[in-house]
Amino acid sequence: MMTVVSTMQLQSSSESEWDQLIRERFRSAHDREGWMSGQLLSPADAPNVRVIVGTWRNQRDWEAWHEDPAFLSTRARLDELQQVDHQTVWYNVIEEAQANDD
Repeated sequence: MMTVVSTMQLQSSSESEWDQLIRERFRSAHDREGWMSGQLLSPADAPNVRVIVGTWRNQRDWEAWHEDPAFLSTRARLDELQQVDHQTVWYNVIEEAQANDD
């Protein structure tokens, strides 16, 4: 299992549209082989910064998703809403802990 963390800074006043496009991307990932979970985060002190945390079985599955038409259909618009290219870092998941649902 691997986690990918992407960080980007958005153009002023583009947050709402950008967030909606990422929500659509998350929905498209639900049925992708290897997708496990995703989070869209915004630092409390930086409202125009976004961090996407995705957990995948492996990097190959994530790369295959990047060729999916649903993924590609939003790419150009997302790039327009960002100030600079995003940074992406991969992590091997060594341990995962979650709260009990009880």
